[in-house]
Amino acid sequence: MQDSDSVSAFKSSPALTAKLYEYSKIKHYKAGDVILNENAYIKAIPIVAEGSIRVIRTEEDGREILLYYIKAGESCIMSFLGGIHNEKSKVRAEVEEDAEILFLPLDKVMSLMKEFPQWLDYIFRLYHKRFEELLQIINEIAFHKVDERLLSLLNRKVALTGNKVLHVSHEQLANELGTARVVVSRLLKKLEDNGIVQLGRNKITVL
Repeated sequence: MQDSDSVSAFKSSPALTAKLYEYSKIKHYKAGDVILNENAYIKAIPIVAEGSIRVIRTEEDGREILLYYIKAGESCIMSFLGGIHNEKSKVRAEVEEDAEILFLPLDKVMSLMKEFPQWLDYIFRLYHKRFEELLQIINEIAFHKVDERLLSLLNRKVALTGNKVLHVSHEQLANELGTARVVVSRLLKKLEDNGIVQLGRNKITVL
């Protein structure tokens, strides 16, 4: 099981970790797989054991924007809230890197709160982390140019994967930034001219 340098459900208590694996259904996914669609009812809470997930919001006109990543040891706080209140999902979750995911049934979410104080603390810390990440996204959209947001996104992907060679298309970057592919292609060429990135076929090397 891969460790995460952030909020992790697997660090606080070996007993809690054992219960999570006991109660959950474990599934494996490839990069690009969709594990949760918008407007779908949430039947179980996803907890990432290995790999990573990106959480995306889509507007009615088809535009998309990346909200945050879910790393190993983390979960989706929107799934917690939506599942507990029996609401439809307001986001789409796609696999960023090949992933092993635990799906914890909703009834076990509540029972674990009573049995393990660490579980409730994990949920609160996760909520705080996601809130800060969403504030950062709002700040970038409101006060930063698209080229700055693009470079920030590339650096976030490097930090997420631990690899400066990113296998990502211009179209995917455009979708995650909520802009047009032609804009991203132009800005990437500018970054390459400035010696910040090196472009290849379906890959980008952050220098």
